[in-house]
Amino acid sequence: MLNISSNPLSNKVDISAYRCSKKVFHKDHHKTFSRLLGAFFLILFAILFLPWTQNVRGEGFITTLTPGQRPQTIHSVIPGRIEEWYVREGDHVEKGDTIVYLSEVKDTYFDPTLLERTQAQLDAKKSSIRSYEEKIKAQDIQISNLKQERKLKMEQLRNKLIQANLKVESDSIDLEASKTNMLIAQRQFDRADQLNKEGLKPLQEVEDKRMKLQEATAKLISQENKLLTSRNEVINTEIEQGRLQAEYGEKISKAESDKFTALSMQFDGEGDLNKLENQYTNYAVRRNFNYVLAPQAGFVNKALQSGIGETIKEGDPLVSIMPSGFDIAVETFVEPIDLPLMHLGEKVRLQFDGWPAIIFSGWPNVSYGTYGGTVVAIENYISENGKYRILIAPDPEDHPWPEELRVGTGSNTFAMLQDVPIWFELWRQLNGFPPNFYQPNKNKGSEMTKK
Repeated sequence: MLNISSNPLSNKVDISAYRCSKKVFHKDHHKTFSRLLGAFFLILFAILFLPWTQNVRGEGFITTLTPGQRPQTIHSVIPGRIEEWYVREGDHVEKGDTIVYLSEVKDTYFDPTLLERTQAQLDAKKSSIRSYEEKIKAQDIQISNLKQERKLKMEQLRNKLIQANLKVESDSIDLEASKTNMLIAQRQFDRADQLNKEGLKPLQEVEDKRMKLQEATAKLISQENKLLTSRNEVINTEIEQGRLQAEYGEKISKAESDKFTALSMQFDGEGDLNKLENQYTNYAVRRNFNYVLAPQAGFVNKALQSGIGETIKEGDPLVSIMPSGFDIAVETFVEPIDLPLMHLGEKVRLQFDGWPAIIFSGWPNVSYGTYGGTVVAIENYISENGKYRILIAPDPEDHPWPEELRVGTGSNTFAMLQDVPIWFELWRQLNGFPPNFYQPNKNKGSEMTKK
């Protein structure tokens, strides 16, 4: 009873005779409480010396090891108009399967026979280039013939010049002979005239000698004329050589000019041909872009464009695809103060959203529902959320991760560090100190060396 009334009942009624009062008021309860309290402090003191595994916690989500296995969005390479869908959301597609067909919206590509017409232009340009090639060959033949003809003509004139020089030499000899004959005739005439004056020779003999002198003089003049004619022939032959050289040089230059013109036209045609071939290839490749194909096998998550007849721009997203085959991993983030404790190959425990787990972060051996992982990548630049990104792959030495896991599922990570007493961990947490810094001992595998 509480005994708070001003008229206490204990003064009027004696309850000590009752059995219940005998059990309550005649026991030493403070001794039992003291024993229990002492046992509790002993157990608590013993717990303070139990080992505790320091750990670094992080939050992240499931991703894939390689970028090509992550969810991706398929974009339209060309502007177009949606004509027909070949898939539905949730369908599984293989690499190369058609997802949607787009028609052209630019008037440049409206012609259904665009490739055929471009091919016809290519063929015409190739024929034009072949014609120029044949013309160049004909010009080469013409130039070769002109050079050969010039060579023969020049050889002919050289022979003619040699003949003219020989004739000049022959006429010079004949002129010297005529001069000698005239000199002899002049002496004979003078002697006959002198003898006639002395009466030793008749006048008729003098007249004969005069006639012979005149004939020798006429022959000398004729021979001089022949010599001059021969010399003129030499000069004319030399002039003919220069004229022939200039004439054939002009003809050859004109033929070479025509050849270079044909070469220029051929090169222009080849440049136009390359442009047409490039244009034809672009047209052919663009025709393939009218059909949007799946880049890899996967599932169609969501159609980002809807309807038939909707016009889309170049680069607009069409559908999102999740690859069907991927290597799962966890992308988590740690504080900058914990980054020096992270090393490649570090063992990590993970707990996934939706999978029940009983976690004792300091006693991983008694935890249930966690899975093992290994650090495979550590980002060297801080992320936008102010933390560093860590990539964790499944631990091949631990039990496998659930097959039902999907990309994007949340995950909590626990990177196991050194074993310390519980009292040390409590003291560290109360003071806000970081976990003990260590580096893996390369000589002893997973053993750690404290720094």
